Amino acid sequence: MDDLDRRIVGCLLRNARATFAEIGEEVSLSAPAVKRRVDRLVASGTIRGFTVLIDPAVLGWQTEAYVEIYCKGTVSPGDLRRSLEAVPEVVGACTVSGSADALVHVLASDVRHLEQALERIRDEHNVDHTESVIVLSRLIDRSRT
Repeated sequence: MDDLDRRIVGCLLRNARATFAEIGEEVSLSAPAVKRRVDRLVASGTIRGFTVLIDPAVLGWQTEAYVEIYCKGTVSPGDLRRSLEAVPEVVGACTVSGSADALVHVLASDVRHLEQALERIRDEHNVDHTESVIVLSRLIDRSRT
């Protein structure tokens, strides 16, 4: 990956719906050249996919929790990711060190909605149990703009 690829990736991180022409204008390449580079970045696995970022407040999802997941036996990160991707309220997940196997960030409209999301997480065949904490207030959040 060269500097031009990094600049293209930067454009896509800012706006994954940017056209090849718009990206090309920013990085001084033709649209077909940008497409070839993006196709190569996708084929190599550098770009793993494109996604939509939603504003949880617009959906009315104001209840936030962090959930520790404890798995039955050994579960690969890929299997766990596939299980969690099916739960739309899961907005972030990572494997962690310590006694829990994963930490999951969940957003919901209210406590009842949160409970329903937790039930779907617990229903996964590889989940033994969970421990949850509900966020009362955010003190620092540099990730949101």
